[in-house]
Amino acid sequence: MSAPLILLPGDEVPSDHLPSNNSNPLKLGPGLRLLSQPSSKPDATSHVLTATQAGLVTTDAKRNTVSILSFPNRRYIPTVNDLVIAQIHHSSIDYFHCMVTPHTAHALLGQLSFEGATKKTRPMLKQGELVYARVLSVGVGAGAEVELTCVNPATGKSEPGGLGPLVGGMVFEVSTGMAARLIRASSSSAEQGDVIDGLAVLSELGKKLESLGGFEIAVGRNGKVWVDCSNAGDSAIKATIAIGRCLQTTDDKRLNPVDQKKLVTRILREMKLA
Repeated sequence: MSAPLILLPGDEVPSDHLPSNNSNPLKLGPGLRLLSQPSSKPDATSHVLTATQAGLVTTDAKRNTVSILSFPNRRYIPTVNDLVIAQIHHSSIDYFHCMVTPHTAHALLGQLSFEGATKKTRPMLKQGELVYARVLSVGVGAGAEVELTCVNPATGKSEPGGLGPLVGGMVFEVSTGMAARLIRASSSSAEQGDVIDGLAVLSELGKKLESLGGFEIAVGRNGKVWVDCSNAGDSAIKATIAIGRCLQTTDDKRLNPVDQKKLVTRILREMKLA
């Protein structure tokens, strides 16, 4: 097994740190890009993987993927295919102009970039409303506009992850590193109670709140987590706040799985939910 490797932007990923699953094509996760360079053979090129952000090289042999695990408090930089939670700032004839991160240019979301949307049925989103979207393109060069979409370009469906407007619920801020871990944990097919990427908090909350109807969660790589507990009836607000507190405390204090489970138990008792 290769030793852990930390790369800086522009560093090349050594071949011995790539997964060796030849049955599936290699997939690139966040923080990497494929570059072509001249080969020693005439009229030929070779390909190298380079880092676009600083972080730890991580691989998934089963899915044959390689990515960069960024440092927890890294500033979010939009990357194609990232899932983000964006807030509508204003709209124009063809686009919604969305805030993805503070103090940066607005991202563009086409008014027809929703499942089944037409000029008559498109969502009429107002300032302050939230959407769960995927980064479609980031452009090239300084000042390039980021474009978002709420559909899978290949299928026209709001997949994966239930893309589209987020109605109700509450949004909590976490670090970008925590957001990446939550996405991996929430998208994993592991059994309930398993620890994914050092996180037990989601599965523990799901187990403890199952009797209240569970909860919905959407995680953006830009460090935003949307939580909805509308099925919990009169306890919906308390359950939503409890989940947000658990996620933020786990992030701030970098709790291990055992302490995460203790935290969930304590907070649910404080909120009189257990």
